[in-house]
Amino acid sequence: MSRTPKMKRIEAPNHIRFLTFSCYQQLPLFNNDRIKDAFVDHIHNTRINTNFHLISWVIMPEHVHLLIWPDIERAPVSKIVWRLKRDFAKMVIGRWNELDAPILTKLRTTQGKIRFWQHGGGYDRNIISRLELEEKLHYIHQNPVKRGLAPTQTDWPWSSASWYAGCREHTIPIDPPTKPKSHNQ
Repeated sequence: MSRTPKMKRIEAPNHIRFLTFSCYQQLPLFNNDRIKDAFVDHIHNTRINTNFHLISWVIMPEHVHLLIWPDIERAPVSKIVWRLKRDFAKMVIGRWNELDAPILTKLRTTQGKIRFWQHGGGYDRNIISRLELEEKLHYIHQNPVKRGLAPTQTDWPWSSASWYAGCREHTIPIDPPTKPKSHNQ
């Protein structure tokens, strides 16, 4: 029996992280705008509770990309991802159970468990250069455009592109990609 190797997170201080996590079976569970809006609020609240710097983000129909700068002494990336995924999944699946939503049949695993997120930690990459950071920022913001979901980056309301374009209302505040201040300062 072959097993997929478990992803190894490298928790290095002062590393920005590019994270991607997908919905179960790549289903477009974020097709509903209210679910996308709820996840925006959830990112904001999780950020406050786990104390990470948010550099960039986008919510796509079946996955999420984040660029974060974690304070790994207070909350390692594994805890941040766990809080983002687990708490949100519990909320949405709970609501779908109340509604007896038809989507629940597609989310049931062979073991009978209902999942919102694809199993595992998702994709996690340490960003070690300014060039790579700029490439990931561009990639995140272009994702909805390349998929034909919006004509321009700023036309997709579920990303940080508008913040970078100067629109600070109705979006999560972003921590510019410079070295964050120490929490002791």
